[in-house]
Amino acid sequence: MPESPRKIIHIDADCFYAAIEMRDDPSLRGVPLAVGGASDKRGVITTCNYEARACGVRSAMPSATALRLCPELRIVKTRFPAYREAAAAMRDIFRDYSELVEPLSLDEAFIDVTASPHCRASATLMAEEIRQRVAESIGITVSAGVAPNKFLAKVASDWDKPDGMTVILPREVKAFVAMLPVEKVFGVGRVTAARLHGMGVNCCGELQVFSQFEMVEKFGSFGQRLYQLCRGIDQRPVKPGRRRKSLSVENTFSANLQSLAECRQQLPALIEELHRRLAGLPPEYPINRAVVKVKFADFTQTTAEAAAERADLEQLLALCGHAYKRFAKPVRLLGVGVRFVDAKGDSEQLDMFVNSFGH
Repeated sequence: MPESPRKIIHIDADCFYAAIEMRDDPSLRGVPLAVGGASDKRGVITTCNYEARACGVRSAMPSATALRLCPELRIVKTRFPAYREAAAAMRDIFRDYSELVEPLSLDEAFIDVTASPHCRASATLMAEEIRQRVAESIGITVSAGVAPNKFLAKVASDWDKPDGMTVILPREVKAFVAMLPVEKVFGVGRVTAARLHGMGVNCCGELQVFSQFEMVEKFGSFGQRLYQLCRGIDQRPVKPGRRRKSLSVENTFSANLQSLAECRQQLPALIEELHRRLAGLPPEYPINRAVVKVKFADFTQTTAEAAAERADLEQLLALCGHAYKRFAKPVRLLGVGVRFVDAKGDSEQLDMFVNSFGH
């Protein structure tokens, strides 16, 4: 009996660094924005938003060149701690649906949901839910691709950017790949694309007329890989990255919470959802800390945590009080979570923080 097709999701954040900057400083929204080095110090653009791209600005471009193309361009310095925090929060969301998560960079990852029972086992619904949760809890948009393998899932996530989703069903693979431009094939750069065009090949369907022997003869070891990809064949498994270190649930409220009492009223529902997600984890994830995160209306945030063996309501209520009282301002987001014992059994690594609360 043939194996059922795999269900692979590829998530790719839209102009990630720039999106975080626009989230944290609303005055940057709607204007050409780039993240990178200063133009007077031979700086280079790391990434930019879509308004800047419309002016011809691109990543890896010298900042001075970018400013000549787009005089109104705003260039801000990179803030890697903020990007890493958002990336970690995204990965936590991904792992709520599968432990098979393979990060490719801070802003993108593969998720194998073949065996996931979530969303009635629908990869499409899972991808849509992931996109919604990232938007609500992290405040940025991501694009998603859903397909039977990694190659097609990555192509699909780039098909309808920004803030889009493309699904390639198994029965659609043959037709989709046949019309796919060869430039979309992983590993086909400018030089290889030019060679293919010189052979009269512009899309994968036209490349399929060549035998595997001919492909290897023309392109060496890459020829065999190209022979498979132009037919939509990719057997690579999703290789999980590091073991997850935490699990959390967050909610951004439509109206700010005005007091500690209002914050505490919201915690039971968050903790109930946290318990539901914890129940889906394998037993090799013992808890060793409980955490509460509070983000205030002005986007300042803090966390409070303490040693714990479970997500206990009373302890989390107390931690919420500690976190809230540091600033005592209206609250836009609450989160509750747990940290897990290190995979090597090193549960002592955070002992210095026991009975203390980190900012």
